[in-house]
Amino acid sequence: MSFSLVCIAVVSFVLAILGHILVMPPSLPCVLGGTVGVCSLAGMALVWRDVSSRMKGEGRTPGSLLSQYLAVKGVGWLGRRQRKNLEADTLNVKRVQEQTLLMRLRKTADTSYGRQYDFNSIKDSVGYRARHPITTYEHYRELIGRIAAGEENVIIPRKPLILAMTSGTSGPSAMLLSTKDTNTEFFLQGVAVCLEAMGRAFPATDSLQRTTKFFYSPTFRQSEAGIPIGPNSSTPASSRHMLNLYTTPAAAFEVPSEKDTLYLHLLFALKDPSVGTLESNFASTVFYAFSALQDRWPELVEDIEQGKVSSTLALEAKVRSRLEALMKPDPDRANQLRAHFQEGFRGIAKRLWPHLHLVLAVDSGSNQIYGEMLRENYCHGVPFYSPFYAATEGLIGVNLWPQEPHRRYMLCPRSMFCEFLPERSLEEETPPTLLMEEVKEGESYELVITNASGLFRYRLGDIVKVVGFHNQCPIVEFQYRRGQMLSVRGEKVSEALFLNALKRAVAQWAGAQLVDYCCAESGIMGDSIGGSDPHYQVFIELKGVRNLTEEQRYKLDVCLQQDSAVYKSFRVKGSIGPMRVQLVAEGAFKELRKHMMAFSNTSPNTFKMHRVLRRKEYAGFLLGKTVS
Repeated sequence: MSFSLVCIAVVSFVLAILGHILVMPPSLPCVLGGTVGVCSLAGMALVWRDVSSRMKGEGRTPGSLLSQYLAVKGVGWLGRRQRKNLEADTLNVKRVQEQTLLMRLRKTADTSYGRQYDFNSIKDSVGYRARHPITTYEHYRELIGRIAAGEENVIIPRKPLILAMTSGTSGPSAMLLSTKDTNTEFFLQGVAVCLEAMGRAFPATDSLQRTTKFFYSPTFRQSEAGIPIGPNSSTPASSRHMLNLYTTPAAAFEVPSEKDTLYLHLLFALKDPSVGTLESNFASTVFYAFSALQDRWPELVEDIEQGKVSSTLALEAKVRSRLEALMKPDPDRANQLRAHFQEGFRGIAKRLWPHLHLVLAVDSGSNQIYGEMLRENYCHGVPFYSPFYAATEGLIGVNLWPQEPHRRYMLCPRSMFCEFLPERSLEEETPPTLLMEEVKEGESYELVITNASGLFRYRLGDIVKVVGFHNQCPIVEFQYRRGQMLSVRGEKVSEALFLNALKRAVAQWAGAQLVDYCCAESGIMGDSIGGSDPHYQVFIELKGVRNLTEEQRYKLDVCLQQDSAVYKSFRVKGSIGPMRVQLVAEGAFKELRKHMMAFSNTSPNTFKMHRVLRRKEYAGFLLGKTVS
């Protein structure tokens, strides 16, 4: 059916619904009522024919199918409109960035902060950069503390929706402001545009199949003024109007335990053989889900066979009752699942869900390793789409090329006003910045942003490489976080550089498969490792090997020397000692993840594994898990 016919049908259907709600004035001609009635019936028929022609899950009610259909059509229309607007913006990036900056300044001009810097008198980016200094989080700590205590009109004109905690991968978690503007921009410029790109690249996703979305209900606390404090990410509560699109029932999100909620995610996903998409914020969450599935599949299959929910889950009686009302014995599905699991776990996703079209999750940066492991093992043969480049500070870029293997993101010119610090200038006291239209392909920069939630010329800490342009708009690849650099003598080994060396070394260890890793600089280890030259302490979890020879361990050091001339020079001079490579027990990184989340109050929805450990207790925890 053509898109125009479907649009007419949807409008007619909406008119039919409104006709039941609104009472038509008696003075209107009867013929109008008859015409609307005929159009409504015709519209409903067209809509239902389109609904019926699409792939959909089993046991769906007409109401749930229709609500999903209308949501998909509505977001599809919005995505096309937003993509058109974005394409127009990329033709004149300088003008759009100036507009974005001035809009940010005008909205905050009457705050105490805006008056301090006289935002009202700033006419362009030249005046802005001359008047306002480059900032870091310390510039805002006291200001945000005042907002948390209840003071109004400090940096932003309205009370924030939440006080958003960062993931803390490059230092302690920071508390930032999350506003309605930030969320609206993320949806319009991010979600809508990426869904449009996804639909173009993967037409099969335009169906009425359900999605399994691995996300959890975070714990929020309150500031002195009653403002919620917690993660700024997609949560079941913020997605409550969309829960009917997912396989997991609403009652599961009332379960406080991540472990038990994950079990329920898996249970209801396995019940539905027609799942179309697996989704999460990050590939790591999907990877942990499949790891749990590999451990607990016998218990899950038994629940499906008997139509129950495992008694090992700590559930309130009312929640258990609601969940078990959705369970019916299904021995046929259980037998299918048992046979699939007994075949092994490589490519298991496509066997469990034959109509699975996509894994939708960010798999760049610190999540690259998890994306690679999923593609190689559990999700072999399933396409991946890494849609956004985003942070607690807001939307940064969108991936308009879902099928390309290298994750590239076009910067969104209306989301933030962006400046760029050249990588070579990062240590300067007052480094000069470039604007979006001034950056060069092949060069790396730290992003400096002015956003919709009270950050002005803020050093984000992300280093990106410009790899091209879409019209005038830069396309970037994430490189590393400044706080996640290894440097014991000033050599500065980035996460990407180290991971590439590690992957090459592991490829030379017969039978070994990398599960996870992190590093620590010897200086934070103290007396726990004995005296020696400064060096890297490397913790690795592997599958397929139980021990590493000294020759294998040294291979990693050799690979890094081959990739980094600076590291090699320090090693040759003896200024840096050889790496110490520790093989840790199976499951050690799962335990570390729990330990880190508990310490930093990070939600499973936003957690990112720290590749360089800055806390001695984290490194000590893994040292205690060393098996070789």
